[in-house]
Amino acid sequence: MASLTSALLYLDDVQVAFDGFKALRGLSLMLEPGEMRAIIGPNGAGKTTMMDVITGKTRPDTGSVLFDGGRVDLTRHDEAAIAGMGIGRKFQKPTVFDSHSVADNILLALKGPRGPLSAWFGARNRIEPARIDRVLEVVRLSALRDRLAGSLSHGQKQWLEIGMLLAQDPKLLLVDEPVAGMTDAETETTATLLKDINRDHSVIVVEHDMSFVRALECRVTCLHEGAVLAEGRIDTVASNERVIEVYLGR
Repeated sequence: MASLTSALLYLDDVQVAFDGFKALRGLSLMLEPGEMRAIIGPNGAGKTTMMDVITGKTRPDTGSVLFDGGRVDLTRHDEAAIAGMGIGRKFQKPTVFDSHSVADNILLALKGPRGPLSAWFGARNRIEPARIDRVLEVVRLSALRDRLAGSLSHGQKQWLEIGMLLAQDPKLLLVDEPVAGMTDAETETTATLLKDINRDHSVIVVEHDMSFVRALECRVTCLHEGAVLAEGRIDTVASNERVIEVYLGR
């Protein structure tokens, strides 16, 4: 029986090794309900492995990975089950249905009945348009609802995929480098967009762009060699001598 905790997500002493290489070396992290957290760190710090462990893609060798106040032991479930429990992940490269409209992409992603009977009776077609409208408004794509997704800019495709994730109404969103390749204006909009999402959802953002991380105005965790190197507000972490040495530079 998992021990109860106030945290939405609780990782304690998580260790993962691949062919002798220790990707995570005793990683511990807590995310409170409703919190947004930025994860930074050099390449090879363990950021992707951490996300893989949370989503069930990788099973840790040792350690605890608890969700929803400690009620769920994520190490006992596979990727599909964990997604169904309310953990959604957006990878760095956007994957949308290019030949469908923006609105239809959201429709396809919306949480709702998906079984053969619901498809037979057209339940997916009866989803209230207001639900699609709400998601499109949050991700700043209302004016482009009838455009083919394939015609969107790179930044707009990122927003659409975030919208598709949001449509599934997860308790926790994991977002991997959302502003890579974006213009400065798109980057600024993405920070505002994620803060809007954070009003109703917990969010973990993995990112290298420090000006973007600063714009998120959230707690920051810096990973290094598979463990937490520093944690706190952006100014505290950015002024940490070890963080400067191994990641930010002088």
